[in-house]
Amino acid sequence: MPDEQKKIVPIDYTHREYESIRSDLMQIVERFYPDNFKDWSEASFGSLMLDAVAYVGDQLSFYLDYNVNESFLDTAYQYNNILRHGRILGYKYTGRPSTYGKVAMYVIVPASSTGIGPDVDYIPIVKRGARMTSDTGLNFVLVENIDFADPKNPVVVATADTTTGAPTFYAIKAYGNVVSGFFSQERISVGAYQRFLRLRLRASDVNEVISITDSQGNEYFEVDYLAQDMVLKEIANSNYKNDNVPSILKPLLVSRKFVVERTRTNTYLQFGSGQTGETNVVADPQSVAMNIFGKDYVTDITFDPTRLSKNESLGMVPSNTTLTITYRVTNPTNSNVGEGALKTVANAKMNFVNLPALNTATTKAVTDSLEVFNEEPIVGDVTSPTSGEIKRRIFDTFPTQSRAVTKADYENLVYRMPAKYGSIKRVSAQKDPNALKRNLNLYVISEDSQGKLVKTNSTIKDNIKTWLNQYRMINDTIDILDPYILNIGIEFTIKAATGADKFVLLDNAINTLAAKYNYPFYIGEPFYISDIYSELKNVNGLLDVLTVRLVNKGGSDYSSANIDINDNISPDGSYLMVPANALVEIKFPTTDIKGKVV
Repeated sequence: MPDEQKKIVPIDYTHREYESIRSDLMQIVERFYPDNFKDWSEASFGSLMLDAVAYVGDQLSFYLDYNVNESFLDTAYQYNNILRHGRILGYKYTGRPSTYGKVAMYVIVPASSTGIGPDVDYIPIVKRGARMTSDTGLNFVLVENIDFADPKNPVVVATADTTTGAPTFYAIKAYGNVVSGFFSQERISVGAYQRFLRLRLRASDVNEVISITDSQGNEYFEVDYLAQDMVLKEIANSNYKNDNVPSILKPLLVSRKFVVERTRTNTYLQFGSGQTGETNVVADPQSVAMNIFGKDYVTDITFDPTRLSKNESLGMVPSNTTLTITYRVTNPTNSNVGEGALKTVANAKMNFVNLPALNTATTKAVTDSLEVFNEEPIVGDVTSPTSGEIKRRIFDTFPTQSRAVTKADYENLVYRMPAKYGSIKRVSAQKDPNALKRNLNLYVISEDSQGKLVKTNSTIKDNIKTWLNQYRMINDTIDILDPYILNIGIEFTIKAATGADKFVLLDNAINTLAAKYNYPFYIGEPFYISDIYSELKNVNGLLDVLTVRLVNKGGSDYSSANIDINDNISPDGSYLMVPANALVEIKFPTTDIKGKVV
């Protein structure tokens, strides 16, 4: 038969996995090469060739699909790839969450010579940066100076003379704010000038870069983007005693700057492209202006557009120096602690007003007497956001454009609050129906040290309020409130298939639902009973789901809030309607989910 009359076998390009590719190859060789190979058993050479080609084809198809999926935010799976897409759309990953809280600090000060009140010369100032540890070894850092001389601090008699009864020592109590983690320092040697220098810090889970200085004493400032050249610098207020303002914010024009970029575990410092000592990076137009007959333009190699990137507008790049980088590393595990768990001062620096004139032994005794105690839990968000949550935040970030107009804008901005100011697990912004003006109710909730929902502490709420002030509309007012936590239990009845082990079936059914509801709901999110049926029907050995019932859970381990389940079930019985100021939690899935097999 002439070549042009041969029948062309169509190729099915939809077959891309191993089995289908091998099947297609088998049909081709059986049709066109029936006399060449007759042994197609599993141990034959022909079968080996088919397996090898099918294996290569399956691998190529897999990596093709993988690369295409990772190229789009909707289908990306790898955590770091999702973060890269987020950076393109303006989302800034803040790293592992930190927790903020308030602690009470106590110090013993000798009495004055008159015995009335403590000796003011020995009343110390605890400098910010003091490190404290919890019973479980978690680290916390003091974020502000604590002045025990503040007249608002309560003072009580600690000890008195047994003979005269005159006070000998006074105890002073003061409050301060702490953040999870500890300070660390790293030195990086930088060589010759390199445009857009990018450095990786050795430590993982770096939550905040405190300062960067080079060998020449130049300071580098963190900015949101390299084109930003104005920062607000905190300067100590010399008139603090009169106006009670410890610091003053001053606008500062900076040329040495950097941007912090994070992946899931690593932290990078991105610098600009300005070269130290470079002058006249853009050629003077007069040096290239030439009257050339017949042309309305001029060209000259001295006016090189690439030299525009060497100016100082994107920041000076460190070169031939050593950078000293101070940063705060958050705890490797969850940073939430319960009430009274933080009571050890690991390292603290104290200042005394007139230290040279004081007795060294007495100042040491005052320093050694420092104690700490947290009167309320220090909570926040103990888990990093999942891939799905990161995608949702990225989608919400792009339309906000760094301003808060809609309710979604406010929710997104709260999630985007830098981790060093604390973190919350769930947030919901709602218009206050009883307000005549533009008042918003912002419901926020946190997690405790076991990952269970708990009310957000006042320190994180204050940080949220301060953070939103720079974005909110001028006529918006915001109330930050606690939502109700509805602890719900599940009771179900299932029918086992013939021959199935009922005990194993019941354990598998409970574990399946426990995995499904291991994460907290969103505020106002309905509880879909139909999802329970869907999950149970996928359990091996289950024939049918007979009944599903929701119940309120109460007691000392549960929230005091509850809901009338019968009155809030949808007309078709498929879901539980949850109020907008509440959220559902199955607090202890292994015990709150109960079942029966018939």
